[in-house]
Amino acid sequence: MSARTTPPVGGQLLYGSRAIAEHLGITQRQTLHLLAQNRLPHFVLGRMRCANKASLTDWMARQEARGCLADAAT
Repeated sequence: MSARTTPPVGGQLLYGSRAIAEHLGITQRQTLHLLAQNRLPHFVLGRMRCANKASLTDWMARQEARGCLADAAT
């Protein structure tokens, strides 16, 4: 049986900060900073930080809505 580098979760799991960064379109350094501040939805498997694509998509939509509301208030 060969070792897997990513667990099989129907393509919804982003395994590691590099994968999360690529999904969000930001640098790995920016991702690590946001993860360290708990500003991105994520969880830890062993020592690896992981995220669900759907959770990140929902988080981005909420961030955009907050930005639109802040712009409308000014």
